[in-house]
Amino acid sequence: MTPDVDLTLRPPGRHPLRDRLVVSDCSLFEAIAVRHWPGAGPLLPRLSRAANHGVLWFATAAVLTATRSPRARRAAARGVASLALASATINTLGKRTVRRPRPVLDPVPVVRRLKRQPITTSFPSGHAASAAAFVTGVALEARGWGAAVAPLAAAVGVSRVYTGVHFPSDVLAGAALGAGAAFAVRGLVPPRGQPPPALPRADAPALPDGTGLVVVVNKGAATADRMGALLDALPGAETVECEPSEVPGELEKAATRARVLGVCGGDGTVNAAADVALRHGLPLAVLPGGTLNHFALDLGIEDIREPVGALRRGEAVRVDVGRFSAGATRGCFLNTCSLGVYAELVRERERWAHRIGGWPAGVLAALRVLRADRHPLRVEVGGSTRPLWLLFAGSGLYHRMGLAPARRYDLADGQLDVRVVHGGRRPAGRLLAAALAGPLSRSPSHAAVRVRRLSLDGVAPGTLLAYDGEVTRVEGEVTFEKLPQALTVYRSLPTG
Repeated sequence: MTPDVDLTLRPPGRHPLRDRLVVSDCSLFEAIAVRHWPGAGPLLPRLSRAANHGVLWFATAAVLTATRSPRARRAAARGVASLALASATINTLGKRTVRRPRPVLDPVPVVRRLKRQPITTSFPSGHAASAAAFVTGVALEARGWGAAVAPLAAAVGVSRVYTGVHFPSDVLAGAALGAGAAFAVRGLVPPRGQPPPALPRADAPALPDGTGLVVVVNKGAATADRMGALLDALPGAETVECEPSEVPGELEKAATRARVLGVCGGDGTVNAAADVALRHGLPLAVLPGGTLNHFALDLGIEDIREPVGALRRGEAVRVDVGRFSAGATRGCFLNTCSLGVYAELVRERERWAHRIGGWPAGVLAALRVLRADRHPLRVEVGGSTRPLWLLFAGSGLYHRMGLAPARRYDLADGQLDVRVVHGGRRPAGRLLAAALAGPLSRSPSHAAVRVRRLSLDGVAPGTLLAYDGEVTRVEGEVTFEKLPQALTVYRSLPTG
């Protein structure tokens, strides 16, 4: 029996190709409906129900996140973001644009039918869109995980025809829209899967069994399994676990007896280790152990295996270091340094992070800081006083990834990426405009330039300065400068 599809809405012969496609679609649906599929009877209907409201994909994302692999976690986040965009597009545009009725269930065996039939229109398949969006998003960040999830996504698509709730063309269209949503998300936030940046090579000792390596571990960021894997790979290495407040002192002690200084923690901990390594003339081994690990990721280090291999072979590169000074207050930065709104945001985020977690704290901090009634920072630049909402100095050019700068491709370019948001009534609109404009731009509300050195004067006492996630207070004259290729860091060298 052929499904009840109205082919008489237009005069016969007016759209012969469309009519043939509709007939073929209906015929394929009927062929699938009447065919016996061994083993599929109890499985596909359950799988179709499990994918309702994205529950199956949220559970899969939770499994990926539980692996503790940074790439798997990013893949899970990208998959969920792609699913959200696909679902929103399907529900607001797709279902309302093409009001196609659902297939007639007569040819579908009762045992296959869903207990609750969908009441929305048939075209396109929301389940197929969500499945394709999730698996494509995962694959764009981590191909291996994408290949592992792909059969599950394909089975969900097939289940929608098998249970009689969609025509095959509904599923194909939904899958195409879902994949398109994943690529749209990639356009906003490109994946981290690019090759590590090419950097100047550096001479560094090879430590085949780790003898001579002293690793200071921030217990507030690192996990025990990372250290277990390190000692298994480099049994001669020494590890020192300490509380966050003890990290600077333990780094100083480690530097007196180490051939290579190692550090496991987040960007703030790595910053402290880089400062000590510079002063003692030691190469640095970075083992990412924080939440974001910006420096390690920009260096091309995602997990412990990469620096372990480089330590064994004695492979290292030279990277730039940024430095700031304000009277007796001095420090270095490997990622960013800033004055103004962002420094306040960092302080507010740290106040809440231990209570509600890093990401929720960041959102809450942004809302509190941007909504507060405040005045811009006033500084003297080149002899004239200017109001500023934000001054951002990056160690190397930050390329735009969506609405904010977030990725560097050269950690040894010898330049500071300086971005300024000029003062105005409220910071939110100007900050958004600056983020959208990207690097090397100028407008009445913001500017971006690349320089080797920058000096400000007239900074009010108690002004907050944020550097690599840490916060300090400065006043008077504040100077930012670049130290080209000052730090030696272990990282595998490209072959060939």
